[in-house]
Amino acid sequence: MTEEKTRERSLRKTRTGTVVSDRQDKTLVVKVQRRAAHARYHKVVTHTKKYYVHDENNEARTGDVVEIMETRPLSKMKRWRLVSIVQRAAVDE
Repeated sequence: MTEEKTRERSLRKTRTGTVVSDRQDKTLVVKVQRRAAHARYHKVVTHTKKYYVHDENNEARTGDVVEIMETRPLSKMKRWRLVSIVQRAAVDE
């Protein structure tokens, strides 16, 4: 990869979140939480956002903590792809 492409790829946004749904083929729904202080009242508020993520090999499962990266549009709603699985969900058997 050229130096220019490497620099461009490093500018892509990454997020870490929890897989909420893995029912679709090659698609995950990932919930990402961020905490920020309210502008006026200064109370810490948790903001939640869902991202549709491309998972080529159907590796991740519900409850896994995953790292995702911004990419080109893959479908109507998918704009992110799976980079790695940070932590597997506990298996209840």
